[in-house]
Amino acid sequence: MSGGFALRRGGAWGLALLLAACSQSPEEEIRLWMAEQKNSIAPRVEPIAAPKRFVAQAYGGESVLAPFNAEKLFSALRSEGASASDNNLLRPELSRRKEPLEFVPLDSMTLVGLLDQGRRRVALVRVDKLLYQVGVGEYLGQNYGRITRIADHELVLREIVQDAAGDWVERQATLQLQEEPRK
Repeated sequence: MSGGFALRRGGAWGLALLLAACSQSPEEEIRLWMAEQKNSIAPRVEPIAAPKRFVAQAYGGESVLAPFNAEKLFSALRSEGASASDNNLLRPELSRRKEPLEFVPLDSMTLVGLLDQGRRRVALVRVDKLLYQVGVGEYLGQNYGRITRIADHELVLREIVQDAAGDWVERQATLQLQEEPRK
């Protein structure tokens, strides 16, 4: 029996040696695979095109406006603005001297009354605790508002404001007659 046991014992050792030589640990297999992949990849670098040769040009236009002259810029903006749209014709009179009520926001004014002075109708506008008489053609508010009509219960203005694109547009605004509560 001892001979059979020794044969089986020797065969087990041989089998163990054979398995140990053939198999590797999973970590070792991964390392070997990563090394193979790293060695098989070759980077491809495309050559960069040669730069174009720059040829300097001499500026010989002393008699012509300089390219960055402010007058040249203004003339280009004027010609572009005139052809852009007819809305640019509505530009406010920026050089005109402002009237006192043009410094006050329209929403802080209150229309409190109307007066007929002969053929001329006048509106009474309250700002803070002061009353002002205004007529058709006068200016109100901070948006270049000009009074176009004084009706029985409202004052109508034509305002000129800039839209999101920077163009001047016309819009209508009104002040409604506010009645004082009776005490």
